[in-house]
Amino acid sequence: MEYVRLGKTDLLISRVAFGAMRLSEAGGDETAAQIVRTAYDAGINFFDTSHQTPQSEKLLGEALFDIKRNVFLSTATSAKTSAEIKSDLEESLMTLHCDTVDLYQLEVNKFLPLQGGADKIYETLQELKKENKIKHFGIVTTNFEVAVKAVESDQYETLQFPFSMISSPNTIELVKLCEEHDVGFIAMQPLGGGIVDNIPLAFGFLSQYENVIPIWGAHTLEQMKQILFFNEHPPVIDEKFHEDVERIRNFFN
Repeated sequence: MEYVRLGKTDLLISRVAFGAMRLSEAGGDETAAQIVRTAYDAGINFFDTSHQTPQSEKLLGEALFDIKRNVFLSTATSAKTSAEIKSDLEESLMTLHCDTVDLYQLEVNKFLPLQGGADKIYETLQELKKENKIKHFGIVTTNFEVAVKAVESDQYETLQFPFSMISSPNTIELVKLCEEHDVGFIAMQPLGGGIVDNIPLAFGFLSQYENVIPIWGAHTLEQMKQILFFNEHPPVIDEKFHEDVERIRNFFN
């Protein structure tokens, strides 16, 4: 397993990250735990979930209960006020069986909290960081303009944004912008939300961007094993690879 630095957080993260949002579809606690432990045993040390999927968050917390000191945990909130953010975090900490999360992310659409804002949300995040309830904080969004604003503000440590081999050139520029600002880029929907079915090509494409951490979702053991296999056996990045990627990109764009 390859490990890379997650932007200015300085966390050393596995290049294959585990997205636990669909873990509740695994078919039971034991199966969910088996999927998570298979990922862990293969070297995955970054596990991402959300308060929006409480059952999956619970299953992840239980599966990592005795080894959570060895991994990095990330969860998110879509709360709109400081009080709601604090409440969501307390519930997440209890569900994940921990006193602190390594990365706490705000799920935002059109509104980006910034330092000095009347909402005081940014100051709340700083307060939670001082209290060691969160170690780092970032943004999750699908809004391109909000993503750019977050990166250029230099106030957030990470950005989670959709990125795959069928993403537009603008998204590739966003990835480069994150690198310039030392913002960790977490790629959600690395298979384009299920549109891309060529996993080796998807792995190879994303591996070209050293500052990108793709979050691979798996809700069956077979899916997890497939992801791990292609991580160990990625395609050779040669002229044919680029031709194949370009052909698929042109088809969807």
